[in-house]
Amino acid sequence: MLRLCRSIFSRAFSAAVLSPHLVFLSAAAAQVQVHLLPAPREAHFGTTADIGTRIVVLAPGRDPEDEFAARDLEQAVQQLTPADHQAGDRAAAPELPYRVTLLRRDSAEAKAVLARQNLAFDPAMESEGYILVLEPREAYIVGVTGAGVFYGVQTFKQLLPLPGAPRVLPTGTVRDWPAMRYRGIDDDLSRGPFPTLDFQKHQIRVFAAFKINIYSPYFEHTLLYPDHPLPAPPGGALTPAEAAELVAYARQYHVTILPEQEAFGHLHHVLKYELYQDVAETPHGHVLAPGQPDTLPLIKDWFTQIAQEFPSPFIHIGADETWELGTGRTQEPVQAQGYGPVYMAFLKQIHDELAPLNRRLLFWGDIGDENPDAVPNLPKDMIAVPWDYSPSTDFDKLIEPFAKAGMETWVAPGDANWNEVYPVAKNALWNIQGFIREGQKLGSTGALTTVWNDDGEGLFNVDWYGVLFGAVAAWQPGESPIADYQDAYGQVFHLDPTGKIDVAEKELMASEEALGSAETGLNSDTLFWLDPWSAKGQEISAKLLPQVHDLRDHAEQALVLLAQVRQAVPGLRESDAVTAMDLGARRLDLIGLKFELAHEIATAYAQALSQQQDKTKTSATGHLLEEISSNNGRCQDLRDAFSAIKSEYSQVWLSENRPYWLNNVTVRYDLEIEKWQRRGELFDQASRDWQSGKGLTAPASLGLPDSAAH
Repeated sequence: MLRLCRSIFSRAFSAAVLSPHLVFLSAAAAQVQVHLLPAPREAHFGTTADIGTRIVVLAPGRDPEDEFAARDLEQAVQQLTPADHQAGDRAAAPELPYRVTLLRRDSAEAKAVLARQNLAFDPAMESEGYILVLEPREAYIVGVTGAGVFYGVQTFKQLLPLPGAPRVLPTGTVRDWPAMRYRGIDDDLSRGPFPTLDFQKHQIRVFAAFKINIYSPYFEHTLLYPDHPLPAPPGGALTPAEAAELVAYARQYHVTILPEQEAFGHLHHVLKYELYQDVAETPHGHVLAPGQPDTLPLIKDWFTQIAQEFPSPFIHIGADETWELGTGRTQEPVQAQGYGPVYMAFLKQIHDELAPLNRRLLFWGDIGDENPDAVPNLPKDMIAVPWDYSPSTDFDKLIEPFAKAGMETWVAPGDANWNEVYPVAKNALWNIQGFIREGQKLGSTGALTTVWNDDGEGLFNVDWYGVLFGAVAAWQPGESPIADYQDAYGQVFHLDPTGKIDVAEKELMASEEALGSAETGLNSDTLFWLDPWSAKGQEISAKLLPQVHDLRDHAEQALVLLAQVRQAVPGLRESDAVTAMDLGARRLDLIGLKFELAHEIATAYAQALSQQQDKTKTSATGHLLEEISSNNGRCQDLRDAFSAIKSEYSQVWLSENRPYWLNNVTVRYDLEIEKWQRRGELFDQASRDWQSGKGLTAPASLGLPDSAAH
């Protein structure tokens, strides 16, 4: 990939740009660096032009889609702050505005602009591609469709100078179009956090800015069906009215809402009700039972409503991880026919039952890896979505069974956020890069980057780093360079000119790497809640303590960088996401702090216990006990840390989610706060007993591990 720069001594440069980094110099020789995400397919830039203090956006064709794109660009322009100009320059002559004109290819003006630049649209560009022409006093954004014009606007927005920076733009041209037709995000709305409608609209705006065109909310029981209202939790489900509003809002941004309703497995929150026991594979289990009289009618009821509410050409029926199949009502057919044939037969029944809805059905492609011989029996108009979340290089085996059967495929990498206090970005970036690369090689037409909230604690504002790389990789052809993305993310997403957000993300990755190097076998979320004095906690402590310094040092470096960038850049964009980064760093830091302080407490108490009868060490023993529990004791440090993070966590949660489910998370903080408060009180009492002449309490009665007695 090329990193381009124009020498101060050269008049101009012109080169094809495949990297999201463009570096160029203005006429005043001030260096200006521009990042583009996704990187355009072709870009040729030369000198820079001063755009002055006024930018005028025009959509002369009066097309409603183009007028919406013009308003979107105007809002971005309004966020700019004029750079300081010398008074003499301002007084020299009236300033003419810099014009940006949005055009359709077949208009006379567009034809003239393209002919002047010797540019044309290839057939692959017509659906969503665009051409951007940047001249010294005006720019033209040309598309065949409204989507093309809109995506050209998104690229132009990224070329705008950062607030307060010199108001210059490059001159040159861009021709761009996507590598994959469908570029989406699959967002888990069924395992705890449920976003507000305002936050979902915010997601759509950001997705569209990065040229995502599919938003797939994942439902198990959190889409309200008026004919089946029981499973939907009050305050934690999408209503028909909200669905209609969301669909209409997304349409403006060329984003299709692709609903995913599980239609086979992952349905415990439906099947736990007595009303649905006749369709359950096992009592209060997770899987619908094929062959039961009410199973297909229930599915048809659900998806008939979905088809009415979501005018997408697609519906996702889930159908992954149906492990209970064959353990209950379908035990005999599975034993007689095999798991794969029974699974495939039910998918075909669902397909046939929903055929009158005239939607193409997506399903998770587990079966391609587990039972590839059964794949040819599936209807060819279904779309398989193979998924894998490892940094593997063997993705092709997941795609090939469906491709060889003549089925369309979308690939589904993951953000590596589930069961983690902060997404494991290294794993996510590798997985996204590799899976989408292989999907493109094997003809996959779409990519769905997935976000899962298995632990019920997921916060989408920590997921942007991964999911936006998914957007970039699906638009760009071939293997998308991770390093280029990492260098561009902070400036493009946060408007951070300092680069400190990019460094903070790398510090968090280094912190996670230190945690992983301990080889605990546990994810960070489990470590965050694990009692360090439990038997498992002691086992983990021995592995973790040698890595704690690096773990904490990197997390704390990230915290410093985030504080610095907030101070230096008052107009920082996506401030809630920065707060979520701060929270992730503090949670990582607390994992290390907890194991450190717990070890120090146990060590100090063991020492106090060993010397409690030595009168010459009375003062030293008292000091040891105060270090364990006092105004600034170790127990209080841990109580305070959990209390502070609870407050920040609640703030981040409510910035994006409805109050529903929050108490199920904060209760865990309450228990930790209470645990360390009570432990502090026990140590206080032990200290008072010792001061009154009694011996120190046995470690076990204080919750300490047995090793503290030695």
